[in-house]
Amino acid sequence: MCMAMISVRIDDDLKKETEEVCNELGLNMTTAVTIFLKKLCREQRIPFEVSMYNEKVTQAIENALNGTNLSRKFHSVDELFEDLNDESDKV
Repeated sequence: MCMAMISVRIDDDLKKETEEVCNELGLNMTTAVTIFLKKLCREQRIPFEVSMYNEKVTQAIENALNGTNLSRKFHSVDELFEDLNDESDKV
């Protein structure tokens, strides 16, 4: 079987941490990458969730899809505007 070589640039700290984890698992980095690539080809997808959303945004999306918790309840217009202007709640 012919073997191809790939080259990937990664942060030095990430490389060190990856090597440590691989060593704990009894693997080298080549084997770990090969496992990832075989799973990618077999499943035809990234074999883990790739998301740019934090937990709060993910929950808001789920709520919107389920039609639940779509808005907060306010007792006055002032309370509504106070909430709208609250920067600490932005995602």
